[in-house]
Amino acid sequence: METILLGDAPELMRTLETESVHTCVTSPPYYNLRDYGVTGQIGMEETPEEYIAKLVDVFREVRRVLRQDGTLWVNIGDSYATRSGPQPPTNTRNAHGHTRKELPGGYKCKDLMGIPWLLAFALRADGWYLRQDIIWNKPNAMPESVKDRCTKSHEYIFLLSKTDRYYFDADAIREPFSTPPRAGERRSYRPGTSSSFDVNDGHLAQKGNFAGLPLNPKGRNKRDVWSVSTGGFKGAHFSVFPDGLVEPCILAGCPEGGTVLDPFAGSGTTGVVAKRLWRNFVGVEIKPDYWEMATDRIAATTPEFKQMTLEEEGT
Repeated sequence: METILLGDAPELMRTLETESVHTCVTSPPYYNLRDYGVTGQIGMEETPEEYIAKLVDVFREVRRVLRQDGTLWVNIGDSYATRSGPQPPTNTRNAHGHTRKELPGGYKCKDLMGIPWLLAFALRADGWYLRQDIIWNKPNAMPESVKDRCTKSHEYIFLLSKTDRYYFDADAIREPFSTPPRAGERRSYRPGTSSSFDVNDGHLAQKGNFAGLPLNPKGRNKRDVWSVSTGGFKGAHFSVFPDGLVEPCILAGCPEGGTVLDPFAGSGTTGVVAKRLWRNFVGVEIKPDYWEMATDRIAATTPEFKQMTLEEEGT
């Protein structure tokens, strides 16, 4: 089941059934980055505080429709306080936003606003559990002409949950060990060589009953820095959510056959990945052109081939 609703996100979210969604994976419009030319759009507010308040309203509805064990994954970029105005459309997510010609109170020209953390703290204050900040490292980051700071090559993905106990399939997103283990290999560390360990990650205790336990055959626990190149497709609008960024969120946050939500569907990448991974999808998009693009992309997507079990074949 794949559905994309056309219209205002907060209003349409209220039509969804309570506790019907397993996870939400989304990337809302960035603050004053681009004018999408649609009434009711989010991102062109006069102040960061107004922008954050609108997002909190949307994610409050997300929390209502999430199951008790549901999670929220939010990708958000930052903005600088300048007088240059919003950026024109481009084909990348690497450009970073700018404010209107009049700077909001409390910001100096050239200040980094800290939009991602303003949102994270506001969501936490609204009742979400703020569980993790994940760094999206962009190996192909767009060059910048700045001469008084480093080129921006990362964004944040925040993992939030509705309750303190939630669905998280760590095995589904494990990474290969940096040094592949040999058959039956056990590893441990000399005392004092590491300050932390994870038995399921191959980083074993330095002493006691855990020393020398076997490595997890599925790999090490996924790290919180994800290197994913930006990309696009023919006909894409200018804020394409990379498949490689969405996939681990869905695999970890939603079981097969569950439902994934994206209240800012854009070009439909979350829906495409959800369908490919045998998950249901519900999206909301305010811009008709993007709604049509997303609908067509998802309709053209084929779920990945999978080996059916005897139990599944008998159903």
